[in-house]
Amino acid sequence: MAGPGSQRRASRGASALLTAALLYAALGDVVRSEQQIPLSVVKLWASAFGGEIKSIAAKYSGSQLLQKKYKEYEKDVAIEEIDGLQLVKKLAKNMEEMFHKKSEAVRRLVEAAEEAHLKHEFDADLQYEYFNAVLINERDKDGNFLELGKEFILAPNDHFNNLPVNISLSDVQVPTNMYNKDPAIVNGVYWSESLNKVFVDNFDRDPSLIWQYFGSAKGFFRQYPGIKWEPDENGVIAFDCRNRKWYIQAATSPKDVVILVDVSGSMKGLRLTIAKQTVSSILDTLGDDDFFNIIAYNEELHYVEPCLNGTLVQADRTNKEHFREHLDKLFAKGIGMLDIALNEAFNILSDFNHTGQGSICSQAIMLITDGAVDTYDTIFAKYNWPDRKVRIFTYLIGREAAFADNLKWMACANKGFFTQISTLADVQENVMEYLHVLSRPKVIDQEHDVVWTEAYIDSTLPQAQKLANDQGPVLMTTVAMPVFSKQNETRSKGILLGVVGTDVPVKELLKTIPKYKLGIHGYAFAITNNGYILTHPELRPLYEEGKKRRKPNYSSVDLSEVEWEDRDDVLRNAMVNRKTGKFSMEVKKTVDKGKRVLVMTNDYYYTDIKGTPFSLGVALSRGHGKYFFRGNVTIEEGLHDLEHPDVSLADEWSYCNTDLHPEHRHLSQLEAIKLYLKGKEPLLQCDKELIQEVLFDAVVSAPIEAYWTSLALNKSENSDKGVEVAFLGTRTGLSRINLFVGAEQLTNQDFLKAGDKENIFNADHFPLWYRRAAEQIPGSFVYSIPFSTGTVNKSNVVTASTSIQLLDERKSPVVAAVGIQMKLEFFQRKFWTASRQTVNCYLIDNNGFILVSEDYTQTGDFFGEVEGAVMNKLLTMGSFKRITLYDYQAMCRANKESSNGAHGLLDPYNAFLAAIKWIMTELVLFLVEFNLCSWWHSDMTAKAQKLKQTLEPCDTEYPAFVSERTIKETSGNIACEDCSKSFVIQQIPSSNLFMVVVDSSCLCESVAPITMAPIEIRYNESLKCERLKAQKIRRRPESCHGFHPEENARECGGAPNLQAKMVLILLPLLLMLFSR
Repeated sequence: MAGPGSQRRASRGASALLTAALLYAALGDVVRSEQQIPLSVVKLWASAFGGEIKSIAAKYSGSQLLQKKYKEYEKDVAIEEIDGLQLVKKLAKNMEEMFHKKSEAVRRLVEAAEEAHLKHEFDADLQYEYFNAVLINERDKDGNFLELGKEFILAPNDHFNNLPVNISLSDVQVPTNMYNKDPAIVNGVYWSESLNKVFVDNFDRDPSLIWQYFGSAKGFFRQYPGIKWEPDENGVIAFDCRNRKWYIQAATSPKDVVILVDVSGSMKGLRLTIAKQTVSSILDTLGDDDFFNIIAYNEELHYVEPCLNGTLVQADRTNKEHFREHLDKLFAKGIGMLDIALNEAFNILSDFNHTGQGSICSQAIMLITDGAVDTYDTIFAKYNWPDRKVRIFTYLIGREAAFADNLKWMACANKGFFTQISTLADVQENVMEYLHVLSRPKVIDQEHDVVWTEAYIDSTLPQAQKLANDQGPVLMTTVAMPVFSKQNETRSKGILLGVVGTDVPVKELLKTIPKYKLGIHGYAFAITNNGYILTHPELRPLYEEGKKRRKPNYSSVDLSEVEWEDRDDVLRNAMVNRKTGKFSMEVKKTVDKGKRVLVMTNDYYYTDIKGTPFSLGVALSRGHGKYFFRGNVTIEEGLHDLEHPDVSLADEWSYCNTDLHPEHRHLSQLEAIKLYLKGKEPLLQCDKELIQEVLFDAVVSAPIEAYWTSLALNKSENSDKGVEVAFLGTRTGLSRINLFVGAEQLTNQDFLKAGDKENIFNADHFPLWYRRAAEQIPGSFVYSIPFSTGTVNKSNVVTASTSIQLLDERKSPVVAAVGIQMKLEFFQRKFWTASRQTVNCYLIDNNGFILVSEDYTQTGDFFGEVEGAVMNKLLTMGSFKRITLYDYQAMCRANKESSNGAHGLLDPYNAFLAAIKWIMTELVLFLVEFNLCSWWHSDMTAKAQKLKQTLEPCDTEYPAFVSERTIKETSGNIACEDCSKSFVIQQIPSSNLFMVVVDSSCLCESVAPITMAPIEIRYNESLKCERLKAQKIRRRPESCHGFHPEENARECGGAPNLQAKMVLILLPLLLMLFSR
């Protein structure tokens, strides 16, 4: 039986509905008499609806109870203003310590590898059965293990994402185009077996380590823990450690490179195809600290990108892909005038060096040609001798050796290297030779520089491929160090043995950041010495949600592209220059899939992370975001309330470090805290300050569980089951959830689940409902319809939330947020109370999105798309304001001319498979080379051009809309072509909602709808050129090893033994071909 309180609430509700019905009847009469819509009537109706919906939201969320409970503790808490500078310094110190542990593990690997090699004597006849990562556990048709494929025990390991691994041993991957039993590989694998002990020891010392590895200069890759590698559908292992960024950065110093490509008539057909692939492979070896340009030459010079005449550009991903696209446009004709090209290349390097913009370290000219009629010693004497500061690397294309002597002389006389490339299969191995030459000074100096890569996703590794199918690609950085030969007889040769490294997932960095101290809108971020983002909540490396595809330029997103309000790059440049300081600016932060915007002022604090090329920043929002409070309860009280079944904690926050000891890795954060507080796990390391605040929040919020339970048990309450879920979250990441309906009856099954990233606490941000509530006036609710990710943007639920503050002032920290989720149909039924004839009635939120309309299909749409004339008038009157936003990580659809031939060859593995076809034909028809090349060229490149729609990186501009808080109500008339359209807008009290009543008799179709669709920012050719040339401030790596006086320049290459090499190439290729 309902009590008197319930009867009074029912009476008030009936009275409100009756009042609203009468008002609507009056409203209909007024409009039918063609008078202006009366503001007073709309105001009364809005007040009636606002009162009822707030009563429902407050009742089922328990907001007043929770506010009261926190008030009871007001005298027992201490409020502190956060010292941003001290905070960022402390975080940087924590990261420095973590990074140092990783680099020390790598250093131990370097020492062990160099010692093992020093003791090893090369044996050309060495026979050694090692664990080949592709062949392990493979058997022949008789059930016997394959050679190099012995039994290798693999077991799922939770620290390695439950992948089957062997934590006692490493195994070895050899690229498909290399022979497993090549003496150089067998010897390298043999002496590097000693790393197994160090791998295991490193993992014991630092259980948070993940993958450790040694990439050999000979091409093999030793990885710990051992894991099974699977070839792709073509039987190919695409991975070659020597063209990974971590290998190249560790092996060489920064460099300025000019690539000269011969496009004279003799380069037609296959030779030009090989030349283009050679250029593409060279580009693969260039990183963010390098600079380059490409010049094609015949009797004239042809800059591949004419805009960049006479200069060099940074070798970031975007620039390299831009040049690759232009390579397709090269064609061969005329006579090759190499002297003109060499003069131009030397002048560019000299001029660019004097600007101080380049690497200011190594310089090189890469010459790709099928012959040189002279040695051009007069040019070298003029520009390069006697210092020989510019190295010359020559690549002879084709089988003829007539001009080999001239090209080899040029390389040897200028501290470079000569190599001959006869087939596409030769390209990658021969291009790698120049890296070993550039590494010599570093090897002779015995400088083991520690390098850190930018954030990247290596999808070619087996663990990355398996995880991508499950969790999506993993963003990481790698710490790496070079390994040198210490044998005295090879010192002047500067022999690089390889590179060792270990990966550090970016999410591991986030674990060191106490999100609870950054406030609701605060965040931490880090950038590289080039200004590229290492971690930032606005970094979006993937596109096409669900498919999780990498954006082409995801690893070179500049800080200025996400903190774009800083037009003068003040923050970015200070961080690049490793300064410590503070910067403030107004920012426009988008939420809810970019459709809503929060305007606030952020204070940025920044400093460098010592021992790395990174700088760290912290953003704190003004107002409540700058304050933190400490509560105090006993452990016994807190533990009791943590035991409640409705309590959960943010899984991505680090309350306790469960990675340090294997026995803790299976624990959830809540389980770890309970064990820690009970003293059952003395080895657990936990954040005492955070746990104390978790206990406080658990105690204060505990009564709401009983409150929700009593509501659920009262059958007369919520009889139509319109309210489905109540929830709360606190500043410590503690959550409580109560279901008023069965789990199987929930309209939104994903809400507050692990996959619902926007609405749960995670490493980057607080839940969306928490963030939006914090910006509402205390005591009021924010209502919204979730935006779906599918093609139809409709939702069947409404979420309402409100913030809980400790004090009634702006400086008070927001301690919690509570809310409910209800059925949309229930919400709309509360809104509709009477019929209307000649008016359209809408309920919209403070960002202009429709929650209620007579036309149900308009739910979730932007109001301006439905009533363009009215929205335009509201903008003119100042009731709403338009905010222009920019997205510099967008993907736009573009129609491109595509060819299935030539451009495909620039992919090394398309080229590799195409090489099989070419070599097979060469075996039969090698005497008719001209005809063979013609066949090749016509078959592989002369494909019909066709238009193909692709998604490409672009910049976009788009609007967002926000209501003006000070304007509560307004009305107006819009003069249309043949009628006048009247409207009234009235704020719903204690909410972010507005009721809009519009005269439907006047369509006003002459006014175009207002949309939120992004518009691509198109740059004309002049602006494109300026953007290519523009170079933001960057900081060079601290070390440079460009030259060494003891370097043995006589080791400068020679014509390869084609017959011997052909056997090594053909053997795996033929096996692979016939296996298919």
